[in-house]
Amino acid sequence: MGTLLKPENTGLPAPSRPTERPDPNHSDCRDVASVLSRVGDKWSVFVIMMLSDGPKRFNELKRMINGISQRMLTLTLRGLERDGLVTRTIFPTIPPRVDYELTDLGRGLQQPVKALGEWAMAHQQQIASARARFDERNDR
Repeated sequence: MGTLLKPENTGLPAPSRPTERPDPNHSDCRDVASVLSRVGDKWSVFVIMMLSDGPKRFNELKRMINGISQRMLTLTLRGLERDGLVTRTIFPTIPPRVDYELTDLGRGLQQPVKALGEWAMAHQQQIASARARFDERNDR
């Protein structure tokens, strides 16, 4: 009462060999994907939008961005700072004052982010309808 193992589907193509080199036209895909994941993150988009009219303090940003936790705002700002999109300036006051501001690189994102936000606002009803149709079709 055992199981007989017999090879089937032997006509499958062989896996690519590790000696094959990746296509040089796609060598920077990981780097681009990394940048797009940062600037395409919903919280990053909100932070960039809120900083587009000038520097803001942490709590100011937190109040302006509905639903963001303190930890998520901290992580988002740190990531944007690491990528060179935001600067963090500490003023030697008591208590210390910290301002966040877009860099020149970050300001270059204002127009695409604004366009993306406007597109989302203009099409939210169409997307909601499409989601409802999809869910109805797939719930059957």
